[in-house]
Amino acid sequence: MPSKKTSILVVDDDIRILRMMQRILEMERYRVLTAQDGEAAIETFYGENVPDLMLLDIMMPGIDGFTVCRQIREFSNVPIIVVTAKGSENEKIEGFDAGADDYVAKPFSAKELVARVRAVLRRVQIWDEHPEPSFNLFDLVIDFARRRVTLGDHELNLTSTEFRLLSYMAHKAGMVITPDEILENVWGEGYLGENNILQVNLARLRKKLKDDPKDPKYILTKHGIGYTIPKNS
Repeated sequence: MPSKKTSILVVDDDIRILRMMQRILEMERYRVLTAQDGEAAIETFYGENVPDLMLLDIMMPGIDGFTVCRQIREFSNVPIIVVTAKGSENEKIEGFDAGADDYVAKPFSAKELVARVRAVLRRVQIWDEHPEPSFNLFDLVIDFARRRVTLGDHELNLTSTEFRLLSYMAHKAGMVITPDEILENVWGEGYLGENNILQVNLARLRKKLKDDPKDPKYILTKHGIGYTIPKNS
């Protein structure tokens, strides 16, 4: 069972759905915070009780979920699961592009919701518990133990998913990794074949690395095979 100290912020303007998610998560012994709009969700991150994870509805009046996600990503890498419309591929992709770590589609079962929450928290915990030495490539430095990535003198603000993606590829430096290998090891088996999710996250990561698409030096594409990060010679 999860620790009682593990807190989750649930954000949804529909009070019925909000209370339903709250009950499901409290039954699993999570500490649940709630917000009914984007502004209240953002304010929570400036208070004393910053959550360990956020469940964020996309379609809300005022500040929508995409905007909330982007604003929070400016200063926090707390894992975010966006709640999307069932079958909406565009919402999933836009959510990942805004910095989300995972998604759950409405309508969802209690079992599915809890499974998504556990999976995201478990992925974060695995990387926290098994720190490795740092990785250097040109002016890129990945400090695995501190979860810190710098490019020259500038520290990059990566989401937890972006950090896992970059770290996994760095651990496999010099090897060509297939999309399914990356998806399974960074997201989990349930994401095999979700190449759009991988491409969106790689594109965002490359942008933060200032990697020239025409002449990349950090993340290289091997057409028809996969991706690789060069070894530091």
